Amino acid sequence: MQLETYISDLLYRYDCVTVPGFGAFLTNRVSAKIHESTHTFYPPKKVLSFNEQLQSNDGLIANYIAEVEKIPYNNALNKVSKQVRSIKSYLIEGETIQFENIGELILNSDGKIVFEPSNHINYLTDAFGLSHYSSESITREVYKEKAEKVESVAPIALTPEKRSNTNWLKYAAAAVLVLGLGGYFGYNYYNNSIENHNQIAQEEANAQLDAKVQEATFVISNPLPAATLSLEKQSGNYHIVAGAFRIEANSIKKVNQLKAKGYKARKIGVNRYGLHEVVYSSFETRAEAQRALRKIRREHNRDAWLLIKKLD
Repeated sequence: MQLETYISDLLYRYDCVTVPGFGAFLTNRVSAKIHESTHTFYPPKKVLSFNEQLQSNDGLIANYIAEVEKIPYNNALNKVSKQVRSIKSYLIEGETIQFENIGELILNSDGKIVFEPSNHINYLTDAFGLSHYSSESITREVYKEKAEKVESVAPIALTPEKRSNTNWLKYAAAAVLVLGLGGYFGYNYYNNSIENHNQIAQEEANAQLDAKVQEATFVISNPLPAATLSLEKQSGNYHIVAGAFRIEANSIKKVNQLKAKGYKARKIGVNRYGLHEVVYSSFETRAEAQRALRKIRREHNRDAWLLIKKLD
């Protein structure tokens, strides 16, 4: 089993991937930046880190392995534990553990795990397809300063051209003024006429509407009572899985059986393998789901497991 492959898959969707008994790989989003000396632009990304203190099993990686390899949850958890024991033995012997596309792990002199992240993959899906690039610095020219220098050396003098026959310009200006005033008063008169016509038409329409309303007014002496429907809609990203079925009819039968026993069972769709998934119930928080899972395993189904999935 290639544990780093499953960790890498989950880092695209989650900010924390815990390997039980070993530690947690964390991601922290950083904004786009520019390197001032090299003029290189870097897109936003997720920066990886490792915390050896977070070793409690949250069910994330074991559930994912169980779903991908189509094995029971406990078997997947045992495979993870076996892999962790092997990794720790290599670290104790002084070897460097290379997780492809994630980073390197090594023990320091104090017996603590030191993590060096890899920069080959950006786990931020929002920045998919973006890569860093370099650009030459832009030299901006200040044309205003150049113009001032030219004018100071060779000032430009403007001499108006003399015209002998300018009487026709006076007549043209007077004609434009008369046409403009006539158009202005004509436009105002037209607008006033339109407004008066619209006001009269609106008053007539309102009077007709009032008459129709008075004719159609009536009172219901015995109105029907209002019907109120109360529908409970399940929500949450934490689901306790009862089973997955190749035939849809079998999944419907399983839902009816669980509902008969008092569970809020339902189908949550088809997984990547074409199986119809049936859950006991869905929950908003991991704590609620874990409590319900322990009770179901104790009272009804030891093979039930927790699925963390955002439904559309």
